[in-house]
Amino acid sequence: MNIIRASITRFNSIEFNVDNINDFNLVQFYVKNRDKSINIISHYNNNNIITLVLSEEVDIKYPCTLYYDEHTFASCDYYKLFACEEFNARFFTLDELGLYYNETFSEFRVWSPVAISVNLLIYNKGDVTDLTSKPTKIQMSEINGLWSVRVDKNLKGRFYTYEINVNGNINEAVDPYAKAVSINGGRGAIIDLLKTDPIGFENDAPINHENFSDTVIYELSIRDISTNKNAGIKNSGKFLGLTEKNTKTKNNIPTGLDYIKYLGITHVQIMPMFDFSYKSIDEKNPYKYNWGYDPQNYNAPEGSYSTNPYSPSCRINELKQMILAFHKNGIGVNMDVVYNHVFEFKSHSFELIFPGYYFRHNEDGSLSNGTDCGNDTASENLMMKRFIVDSMLFWAKEYHLDGFRIDLMGIHDIDTINTLRHKLNILDRNIMLYGEGWNLATSLSNDKKATISNSSKLPEIGFFNDITRDLLQGNVFSKIDRGFISGKEDLESKIMSSALGCTKYSNFISGPFLSPLQSINYISCHDNITLWDRLMFTNSQESEENRLERLKFAIGILLTCQGIPLLSSGMEFAISKGGIENSFISPDEINSIDWERRDEYIELVEYVKVLINLRKTHSGFRLSTLDDIKNNIEFLFVPSKNTVAFIIKSIDITDSWHNIAVIYNANQYSVEVKLTPGTWKLVTNKHVASNKPISSHNGLFLAEGIGVSVLYNTH
Repeated sequence: MNIIRASITRFNSIEFNVDNINDFNLVQFYVKNRDKSINIISHYNNNNIITLVLSEEVDIKYPCTLYYDEHTFASCDYYKLFACEEFNARFFTLDELGLYYNETFSEFRVWSPVAISVNLLIYNKGDVTDLTSKPTKIQMSEINGLWSVRVDKNLKGRFYTYEINVNGNINEAVDPYAKAVSINGGRGAIIDLLKTDPIGFENDAPINHENFSDTVIYELSIRDISTNKNAGIKNSGKFLGLTEKNTKTKNNIPTGLDYIKYLGITHVQIMPMFDFSYKSIDEKNPYKYNWGYDPQNYNAPEGSYSTNPYSPSCRINELKQMILAFHKNGIGVNMDVVYNHVFEFKSHSFELIFPGYYFRHNEDGSLSNGTDCGNDTASENLMMKRFIVDSMLFWAKEYHLDGFRIDLMGIHDIDTINTLRHKLNILDRNIMLYGEGWNLATSLSNDKKATISNSSKLPEIGFFNDITRDLLQGNVFSKIDRGFISGKEDLESKIMSSALGCTKYSNFISGPFLSPLQSINYISCHDNITLWDRLMFTNSQESEENRLERLKFAIGILLTCQGIPLLSSGMEFAISKGGIENSFISPDEINSIDWERRDEYIELVEYVKVLINLRKTHSGFRLSTLDDIKNNIEFLFVPSKNTVAFIIKSIDITDSWHNIAVIYNANQYSVEVKLTPGTWKLVTNKHVASNKPISSHNGLFLAEGIGVSVLYNTH
């Protein structure tokens, strides 16, 4: 008989499977833990899963082995024990973790119930490759898994790590709670965070919108936005590049921060700016390209975006300068956070400090890999949940951030995301919280995942709306599949749902969301093929003029749908990456924003700019509740196929636009639409978007093909 897998499920019980239950003989089993035997006092069998009850508790600091005979044995894993209520009741802590610094003393705390011993290592230098820097070793003491030590001297300017004796190995690890790090993130840095604030930061006010539907999000990369030679930005690829004013192309058209403000964006969504793996980008010589979805140190900024990555304070100060510059220009900053996986689990602090706790495992003991990055973090384990919440609260408070986009949010459990929302609400300002609610093959049960299908259990959370994305452009996993804007037919009822933010409008027009605030409407973002490149595949036989019409059509729909629109940077001027779908390691030549292309397509930019302004000016485009949608939006009957038309009644008595008519015509020909009685003024058609009326219409309106029409009346 062979033991298939053995797990410690409680401190005094072991669960395991055998390959042949008929050979089972309790007398032949025995348990060893810390080189001593533990007696078995009882057992029971549930569907061939056998549980042994032990006479005493196992010591989790040491391996535990289940033997059947001298030749048949299995090492017991602790994964199930670490997730159980009994473990949490004994070891979960709300004590402050990480480093507390002041000028007279520093206190260090790290959590590891399985560690046999922990030492604090203090270094004079931060570069781990500098072998001349020998550490001072200070022993730490433990209370219920929490290790701490106080050092009564001013340690400012020093660096630190933890030396952990765990599972028979001596590991050196960076503090997971480190708020400042050395070059390439190899050591925690001891600094005074108060001294990192730029001038005026203490008076900085985050951007507050009464409703998140009032926002327009613009996704960008710190590196991409400024590295192209035509950007006119001195601090190329750096945080400071987005603080510069009056940056222009040779055609005297603004770039960088000035351009984002000019476009009318309310919030930027910035791709990873926490410290990501030095193996992705070496901060000493950042010639390699990487988006940064490779977490290393979650609570410190990335050094390659700093003008001096050797200075732990410099990167913090420069990031704060960037955020301050955006806020002074009325633009919020949303941070793209990646808590679902780490770059390399074996070398990450989580695993070095507490093996087996922070990562999710399958029934066979292997790592869960729904992220397709080699590991999934275990947000359902309370101290991992606490870490995520602590980390995001730190970023929100210390850096005055306005929101968070959660990468692969569907990997996380519902309770963690709802808890995070609750904690952010306590800060008493409107902080956006949304993410990718994909249902990925992680070992967490489907009913516990923070996915779109469970959005009713997460009523205050926004979700990237892949329903609308795929309806408009075609299935994201196929470059040639067409959508509504590229020629696919018979999608009218589904487009109606998208126009309503995929909310539960009626029995016939319904999506997954309880509120339009849950719908983050987008067509493409960093990890999809650009919309322009996609049209080059799906509509390759058409002229560039026709494809530009389709691109305008897509953005026009995006900005007139209920919900929260998100544009990827450059989408508004037909950005191309040469058909590359996932350019996460492509060079700057592929990823950097070509500002001269923006100049070339400035008419398209102006079209988008005006639509953004119309959306911001007229509240009918920005309804915030399902009741508002039900009470104020009415669809018009259109006998022609591939056309959707609806009326939005104004809910703002100060808005002169009493009713707004929106028409989506995906046909290549014009379609007659019967409007309600009265005089209607056209402000947007397939060619232009205008803040002033283009023409007036009564009764029937001829909506041009492959375009969005917007009209209003004043009575």
